[in-house]
Amino acid sequence: MSIQSMSVAEAIHVRRSVRHYRADPVPPSVLDTLLELAAEAPTSWNLQDRSVVAVSGEEGRRGLEWATGGQPQPQEAPVVLVFVAEPRSWREDQGDVHALARRNGAWSAEFAAAFAEASREFQEDLERRGLLREYAVKDAVIAASFVMLAATELGLATCPMNGWDEERVKKVIGIDGRDDLAVALLLSVGYPAEERRHPGRRPLERNVFRERYGREAAVR
Repeated sequence: MSIQSMSVAEAIHVRRSVRHYRADPVPPSVLDTLLELAAEAPTSWNLQDRSVVAVSGEEGRRGLEWATGGQPQPQEAPVVLVFVAEPRSWREDQGDVHALARRNGAWSAEFAAAFAEASREFQEDLERRGLLREYAVKDAVIAASFVMLAATELGLATCPMNGWDEERVKKVIGIDGRDDLAVALLLSVGYPAEERRHPGRRPLERNVFRERYGREAAVR
């Protein structure tokens, strides 16, 4: 295993999306580290309304190959992480979350009570506007982004995957028929069998603005 010492900025710059992988397995300790770091990613209202399913068995990866229309990543990567969004988790008892924050000295009892009430009102507003799924998917994708950078620092390659059938993915990971859950992202993880060059990015002034969105002004 190649362990590299790099800053977060370096990991952002060198990370590429890799579609082809060597057969070398990801050591269990390394996979455990990635999953632990996924849990550390920011989460709105500290709801932690996302889960990760690590698929490394041959049957599961064949299933994800089927669910992704034959893309090479599940065939070749030793691990595919499926990030699951949980849009309705806010309705569950969050007492353990609040108790842990109090034990860690992060929240006072008064703050925890006010925070719980404000969170409930916020989620109810999202539900009225039909945005619960979108909100939970954002949380799951943030976790996936953290894993991509952590994997890069550990000498691993990743590829965030689109182009999959959600119902098929759900069936593979055992949540078929669960309308309360959503598949947010698939992420292949392994040792690269190819070198991907940076295709480049547009100049910052094309996509980066200050104070107000400026694309319309730029094209006049």
